[in-house]
Amino acid sequence: MRFGELEFVRHSHPVDVIEVVASDRDWSFERPCDDEIAMSVTGRWADYSVSFSWVEDCEALHLACAFELKVPERRLCEMHRLLAQVNEKLLVGHFDLWNSESAIMFRHAPVSYTHLTLPTICSV
Repeated sequence: MRFGELEFVRHSHPVDVIEVVASDRDWSFERPCDDEIAMSVTGRWADYSVSFSWVEDCEALHLACAFELKVPERRLCEMHRLLAQVNEKLLVGHFDLWNSESAIMFRHAPVSYTHLTLPTICSV
């Protein structure tokens, strides 16, 4: 049997799994719809706003994690250079500076290839 012929079955909704983790850790969260969850997580140096969104069409679980960081105007160029250097080192995901929100955002969307066959992947 070849990989493209394997059939994968998902036993639970990915966002439901995230909700179980959030509940177990006593993180406050909201489920605006079945495919989304947003939570607040208190960290050592910052409070984090974390959201997950399930994109059914491509079976991707989008992660966004932000924390407040006020960057003085005179340091914006340095911060952009620093984030570019950090992003160069990342295998997956990336950081953005949302200056209007005074926040640093990490975003990543791993895609599940369990529903794709080789011809589908090659046509993308």
